[in-house]
Amino acid sequence: MTSVDPSDLKILAALQDDGRLTNQQLAEVAGLSASQCSRRRMRLEEEKVIAGYHADLAGEALGFNVIAFIHITLATHSPDNAKRFRTLVGRVDDIQEAYSLTGDADYLLKVMLRDLKSLSDIVNNVLMPHQSVAHVRSSIVLDRLKETQKLPLQP
Repeated sequence: MTSVDPSDLKILAALQDDGRLTNQQLAEVAGLSASQCSRRRMRLEEEKVIAGYHADLAGEALGFNVIAFIHITLATHSPDNAKRFRTLVGRVDDIQEAYSLTGDADYLLKVMLRDLKSLSDIVNNVLMPHQSVAHVRSSIVLDRLKETQKLPLQP
């Protein structure tokens, strides 16, 4: 774990809100000089505390109207079968997030798709026929109550 001080936390919190802030703007938030902020930001990037910068796209504005969570149970619990499933997940662009779980399901996938037909296609034509998969159960999101990538940073 990387050591961060209260000034680093202020910088990180500000960048979570707006990743396009200049070093001068960050300096005002953190109470430091722009050059100090620049050095701190570079260190946080080098230490992979800041994993990257990206644009937060509005899926619905682009026609992605269906969010679903798909629970997967593997056919067998062997390293080779798990590797085959992980390879499948890596090559399917429709899968935004994938987690290995404890409990009833082995994996949880999050997909954001244009329509229900797309969900049917991924379940019936991609996941179910794959030799690593025994059981697929999907849940369609009716309403999104909260969505954030922000970590609860406390200075």
